[in-house]
Amino acid sequence: MHTMWKGSISFGLVNIPIKLHAATEDKDISLRTLHKECHTPIKYEKVCPVCEKEVGKDDIVRAFEYTKGKFVVLEDNELEQLKKQNEEKAVEIVDFVKIEEIDPIYFNRSYYMSPNDGGIKAYSLLRQALKESNKVGLAKIIIRSKEQMAVIRVVDNTLVMETIHYPDEVRSTADVPNIPANDTIVKKEIDTAVLLIDQLTTTFDPTKYTDDYRTALLELIESKKTGQTTITAKTKEPVSNNVTDLMEALQASIDRTKHDEPEKKKTTRKKAAPKKKKQA
Repeated sequence: MHTMWKGSISFGLVNIPIKLHAATEDKDISLRTLHKECHTPIKYEKVCPVCEKEVGKDDIVRAFEYTKGKFVVLEDNELEQLKKQNEEKAVEIVDFVKIEEIDPIYFNRSYYMSPNDGGIKAYSLLRQALKESNKVGLAKIIIRSKEQMAVIRVVDNTLVMETIHYPDEVRSTADVPNIPANDTIVKKEIDTAVLLIDQLTTTFDPTKYTDDYRTALLELIESKKTGQTTITAKTKEPVSNNVTDLMEALQASIDRTKHDEPEKKKTTRKKAAPKKKKQA
């Protein structure tokens, strides 16, 4: 499993060298966009709309737009220094809470944690302490140049880190439009709905749920492959070399001239012999 981050987690005087591994993976099927006429994959380029020319990586800088059309440019070395200052800090668990107190809307991404060199005993200590206390740890961590809050908990004997949103990143429910203020449902309707929920209630088993759309899309793709309903992108014609083309044209002209010379000799008219002068 690929290691995406190395560092340490600490709580109190206990320091745990750890490695992070992505706990989830994107299973979405990636579709390419082709030119309808020749089925060539579309190329996306970074073009300056003012200069009307393509810009490369070295011609791009990062900036913050503080108002429309006004920017503060941030140099790469400034961002790198800021990132380094924060990444060198150990990730400290600042609080322990019950996971039931955290609304699921705060959760973002999941990472498996494994002990790094010399961290096995401390890893086991934190894992067992979390199990027996029935608590989760709250910590701060820098991932991909962003400081994030994280929850550390135990799943199947493995420490898992769940990054969570800050409160100001979660939009207020008060901003959601058209929410009815009062319920106008009668008691009989509520009882019927609750009865239906009871009948459909079961133990959560994630293995019973599948992505039906992705399965159908894969089947459609496979059927088209099997039925040879496929297309091949056209290849771009090689750019002609003007020098080469000119030399070929000159050589062809020379060869044709040599070929035409015998014909010209055959068709050349002989000069008439000079007429003799009449004697008086």
